[in-house]
Amino acid sequence: MATAKCSDTAMLVLDMQNDFILPGGPMHLPGSQVIIPNVSRAVSVARERGIFVIWVVREHDRWGRDVEVFRRHLYANGDGPATVGSKGAELVDGLEFKEGDYKVVKTRFSAFFDTHLHHLLQTSGIKNLVIVGVQTPNCVRQTIYDAVALNYQSVTVIADATAAPTPEVQRTNIEDIKRIGVATPTLQEWCSSSA
Repeated sequence: MATAKCSDTAMLVLDMQNDFILPGGPMHLPGSQVIIPNVSRAVSVARERGIFVIWVVREHDRWGRDVEVFRRHLYANGDGPATVGSKGAELVDGLEFKEGDYKVVKTRFSAFFDTHLHHLLQTSGIKNLVIVGVQTPNCVRQTIYDAVALNYQSVTVIADATAAPTPEVQRTNIEDIKRIGVATPTLQEWCSSSA
């Protein structure tokens, strides 16, 4: 099902890591586990269509020297969230990096901030983005706004393959995202479309 249209599209999978998804994790997002099957399905369909899958993950120095100032206290004992090489920084069970995928490490909300993502996308001929992962009001939203500001032709967020702290926060953010011209289909709608 890979098409020329899909060869200029990339899927960004944001922060689907143990420390953010699993209960008991230091940055656990309640209700985020329910989107794992949808993210897995979206990634599978993306691969079938020839869409470039990019895993965007947080990985931090164990002492938090590269983390936002407001989170540095979480690293005081040298064991903060998503530290490089930790179990918490790994993708949750049910999701896996495969040959042909790419990994981008970020240390801020946006996948574009202080990373080589935009350069990677430009040199790969990517004009369109599909975004899944967590969490909608923070990393997902900031990445979307930067993608729009960087003039990607289309930006799509699969609404039920993203999550927020509450259903109300998710609904509000999806409504805001729609207002800036971002498509917000459900997974079923996206799978039924051509890209």
